Amino acid sequence: MQQALGYFKLALRGDMRLSMRPTEYPARMGSLLGTTSEQTSDGDRRRATRDLVDHLLQERQEMWMLYERLAGVGPDKHKADPGRLREFAQVLVDYIAAGHFGLYERIVSGQERRKRVVGTAEDLYPKIALTTDVSVAFNDKYDGKDLESVTDELARDLSSLGESLATRTELEDELIETLFQPA
Repeated sequence: MQQALGYFKLALRGDMRLSMRPTEYPARMGSLLGTTSEQTSDGDRRRATRDLVDHLLQERQEMWMLYERLAGVGPDKHKADPGRLREFAQVLVDYIAAGHFGLYERIVSGQERRKRVVGTAEDLYPKIALTTDVSVAFNDKYDGKDLESVTDELARDLSSLGESLATRTELEDELIETLFQPA
């Protein structure tokens, strides 16, 4: 959990913006993916990639902020409540979706032509997918649950989730770094 909190503190250094809601994904992701036939230049593809990365990082930042609040650590110590858990779960799903249906989709769909980036993505994606499984399992377990009956379990599960998300953050950062290295 300490590693997870370290990422949260780093996330707070940026500006805090609200995430998109799932209903906004189809239109927004289509434009971010840069899939139109008019967008063929390297500059357009790079701009689309930057937009996807920016969106992913915004979602990640919001997720870490809500994680800290839910876990009851740091300056915003509060007891977990159902509304806070629901909000965190929604943002967690948004964050996971931003990676899978945004950045990773762009790479695996063949829109990324740099072999180094594709190779890094192929190496990292199975590891990222494992962290997705942990996040989805957490979301499924606590969706609609009464917090009174799972308080002890929630603390343990949040700790495990935090470790998984910290790993995911490291893996995504490695991929992002590769994306923006000069050719």
